[in-house]
Amino acid sequence: MPNAFNSFVYKYIRPSKAKRSFEYANKLINCSISTPFPIAYIENSTVSGLKTSYYISKHIDYDFEFRELIHNPSFPEREIILQQFADFTFKLHQNNINFLDHSPGNTLITKGNGGYQFYLIDLNRMRFETMTFDKRMHNFRRLWLSKTMIKVLAETYAKLYNKSYQDTHDLMLKHSRAFQLKINSKKLRRSGRKMQFKK
Repeated sequence: MPNAFNSFVYKYIRPSKAKRSFEYANKLINCSISTPFPIAYIENSTVSGLKTSYYISKHIDYDFEFRELIHNPSFPEREIILQQFADFTFKLHQNNINFLDHSPGNTLITKGNGGYQFYLIDLNRMRFETMTFDKRMHNFRRLWLSKTMIKVLAETYAKLYNKSYQDTHDLMLKHSRAFQLKINSKKLRRSGRKMQFKK
């Protein structure tokens, strides 16, 4: 349940997360981007604001999440999956979609005769804007990519975008490492505060 401020905001100023997810899912489908099929969204509110909201979509019997490629370098057909994922992300960007939660747990993957299918979930944070080269590479940062993964993704993306491999690789690596450093620094600071608290 949102706090009092957000409750008011989601009622009168900004669409709720559930409504955004529903609307964004339809936009993705209109662009031929896969996501669990949107069915409905439900909002429960009072005069003071939104109390609860729910987004309902069709269930997907997926085979694995993108995160498994990170934790298992020997995952079957890992390089092929990454190449196809680069193509999938390129398609997002070509449709001017900036998926702000492009992270390891938010892409479900199924395997079929024609290769791999990628489904985006947790859709409430997106921007529909012109995707510059920097924004495109910045959009990979939350995926927590290894050097090997960046090499494969950059190689495929560079060919699709008609950009040099080196430029694509270097900028993707720069944004990925900056994000990882930021997260690790936060973890260290939190750990330090906990240690001080225990003392």
